[in-house]
Amino acid sequence: MDLGLRGQIALVTGASRGLGRAVALGLAAEGAKVALGYRSGRVAAEAIAHACLEAGAPAVVALPLDASSEEQVRAFFEDAERMLGPPRILVNNGAVCPRGPAVRVERADFDQVLAVNLTGTFLLCRELLRRAVGPGTPGRIVNVASTAAFHGSTSGQVAYDASKGGVVSLTISLAREAAALGVTVNAVAPGLMLTEMMLEKYRADPERYLSRVPLRRLAEPAEVAAAVVFLCSRQAAYVTGTVVNVSGGLLMR
Repeated sequence: MDLGLRGQIALVTGASRGLGRAVALGLAAEGAKVALGYRSGRVAAEAIAHACLEAGAPAVVALPLDASSEEQVRAFFEDAERMLGPPRILVNNGAVCPRGPAVRVERADFDQVLAVNLTGTFLLCRELLRRAVGPGTPGRIVNVASTAAFHGSTSGQVAYDASKGGVVSLTISLAREAAALGVTVNAVAPGLMLTEMMLEKYRADPERYLSRVPLRRLAEPAEVAAAVVFLCSRQAAYVTGTVVNVSGGLLMR
């Protein structure tokens, strides 16, 4: 299947590790030019940029980004456009996830999670939509939500869960507005995934996690990234306002 991504310019936030890395590599393998936004981990982001070039991307840049800052969001788009061309694809993957019981969460910490995970997603979406020029140049936005947006977490992530619930609602609302601009807006909701942060906990108690997943295994980041890349493609031109559950059946009812 030709996904029609060759030569397209895609922005991926939170690209220095985990799912962001897998999405960037997936887009690169389809021939897209990729701008990698990273909050920290410059060395890792530059290593991923090199890997994207090896995977088939014609051009890649790694750019610092604090999504909670309007100025940095604007600069991220301007630098990406100057170096690669006008972006038409945006994958909002960047997020922070502090842990702790709700009674111990400080207001400042809660505000910071929302600022990065929810407000930052909005600012990035808004910037792409401001640059959209109509249905003749279709665009794609894919936001990374979480199954926790629907059932909550068991590990003290109240601020994170709330922010991802907001991302789901934001995705659906923006999809209605963006349709007139020829931009589709969708989300993926990953479940338990073998990222760097999860791997140590999983190895300590595999059954705790496997018992929650009907497919009896955790997702590889590349498996979730495959859904993201499809939603970025021309094959998904008639899909908008959708949240794709990529969780091995964790949300099955």
